[in-house]
Amino acid sequence: MKEAVERIVHENKLLAIIIRSNYSKEGIEFFTPNDFSQQLAYMNRPAGYKIQPHIHNKVHREVFYTQEVLFIKKGKVKIDFYDDQRNPIDTIIVQTGDVILLASGGHGFEMLEETEMIEVKQGPFAGDADKTRF
Repeated sequence: MKEAVERIVHENKLLAIIIRSNYSKEGIEFFTPNDFSQQLAYMNRPAGYKIQPHIHNKVHREVFYTQEVLFIKKGKVKIDFYDDQRNPIDTIIVQTGDVILLASGGHGFEMLEETEMIEVKQGPFAGDADKTRF
């Protein structure tokens, strides 16, 4: 059986964090370090639990690389990982209910089944300056 949380690491560089659909834990757990531009956490709270109302303050941040989170609603996706020199590193499969944070390096996708996914990443979108295809 696959680990409920997997990390794809190459040469001490975190490329991705995968939270499998079978992951469960009480409370809250952050999977990303505080300096990541995209923060990823899991929360499991009982009925009646309250989070105090709050507002997020305007804080200036600098983002140098786009990190994205994919929520696989339905289907199966093969993800190929590449280092910064575009060399292939690893391949993994994510499927219905899995969540993956793509933190660094390159990546490509092949839909192995009809797939629905939700992508979340920082904005604003920088157009052609946002990515290099290879």
